[in-house]
Amino acid sequence: MIRRILTAASLALLVPVVASQGQEPAAPVAGLTIEEAIARALGKNFDLQIQTFARETAEEALNIAESVFEADLTYTTSRSQSQSAVASSTLDGASQPRNSLYNNRISATQRIITGTTVTASTNLNRGSNNSVNTLLNPSYNSDFSLTVRQPLLAGAGIAYNRASIDRAKIGLLRSNLDFKNVVLIVVRNVEAAYYNLGFAREQEQVRRFSLDLAERLLEENTTRRDTGIATDLEVLQAEVGVANARRALLQAQQTVRDREDALLNLIGQFEFNTSLGEVRLTDFETPTVSTERSFQLAMEQSPDFASSKLAIEQIKIDLYVAKRDRLPGVSVGATGGYNARQASPTNAAQELWSGDGYNWTVDLTVNLPLGFQAERARYRQALIALSREEKRLEQLEQNLLVQVRSAVRSVEINIESVEISRKATELSNRQFDLEKARFDAGISTFRRVQESQEDLDSARVAELQSRIALRLALADLARLEASSLGTYNITIEE
Repeated sequence: MIRRILTAASLALLVPVVASQGQEPAAPVAGLTIEEAIARALGKNFDLQIQTFARETAEEALNIAESVFEADLTYTTSRSQSQSAVASSTLDGASQPRNSLYNNRISATQRIITGTTVTASTNLNRGSNNSVNTLLNPSYNSDFSLTVRQPLLAGAGIAYNRASIDRAKIGLLRSNLDFKNVVLIVVRNVEAAYYNLGFAREQEQVRRFSLDLAERLLEENTTRRDTGIATDLEVLQAEVGVANARRALLQAQQTVRDREDALLNLIGQFEFNTSLGEVRLTDFETPTVSTERSFQLAMEQSPDFASSKLAIEQIKIDLYVAKRDRLPGVSVGATGGYNARQASPTNAAQELWSGDGYNWTVDLTVNLPLGFQAERARYRQALIALSREEKRLEQLEQNLLVQVRSAVRSVEINIESVEISRKATELSNRQFDLEKARFDAGISTFRRVQESQEDLDSARVAELQSRIALRLALADLARLEASSLGTYNITIEE
């Protein structure tokens, strides 16, 4: 069964995507929201589709474990013939006794959850020989038997015989958690790619504005030189400024293309000629973060932490099985049945239930390996594995705490950084306006205007970077908390 991902808030807004490898570019779309990008990733991301196969493999492992208790039906048919070189007795009735046998047997075996094995078997065979002293020739033999065997120590008990099923069920739960973890990672990666694309496009606008400004300054300097106010050196400086601004714009455009490919790689398959449209970095209310609250959420919802706890439960099952395997193999068995021999197959089948032929057997079997060396070693291995996983769980808890503390600090610092960079941009903008006015009044140099413009560009880019850094920090914290599933209304079918 293929896993289904429901995205109630964004599924209806999916933007159609056409596989475009080797095709003409698709028509531009109006825009792409973060919700739409995540919805597309949930439907086409390679990592999610690969993880789906792991979940289906875990389902089949459970089917395999449960198949142990399916009935096993066996049918056997055979023909045999033998001839002696000479008669061994006068009762043989022939100088070279010859016997022929046709045999048909059907049996059904059922294993029960307690470890009991029940086998029912019926047989009908035809035997003939060349002896004249045989009253029934050919003769038909039929029989029916029922055999029950129950282990008393090793291999006995419901918990022991269900161990493989219980382990497979836990494995299926862990595969669900692994899928959930991949979903969280994909959501976080899509968020990062989306925000980085938004930053790259806004940076491109900043560089384009800087180029426009540099071209206007070049035009002004050229006019001032023609009127004798500016020098050729100032014009050359303005030309270099235009060239640098054009190079910065080209680099920004390259970054935009790379960021678009990075996002398309996450939300589609070979759709790199698809236009993403406008990417919107909408304003949002800065949340209040708390290390204690985030760590509690991470402990409760982290799929890695939950999967590690389930791994311990699997090892406990292995430990129980290894402990039971140290017991001697003691089992009791009983077999009972009827048999008949007649001159026709019909009479042989009827006589089977109404005749006097029967047989029964009761037995006790004891299997006692001398030393139990292998069984004891497996038990010690299970104990070591349990201690290892318990220590690994403690390590994971500590690592989770460290990651949450770091993520919360990153959010808090970036909140302050956004405010600081906003003020720095405002200051740089005012300083540029002032320096430009001073230059127009002839009391400043063009070099000072260029430096002021570069400071303004740097401040604008720094403000963009701080805004993106805050969004990425929140995305990292949401992945640790596993809260992004609720944010985007993602439901994972178990």
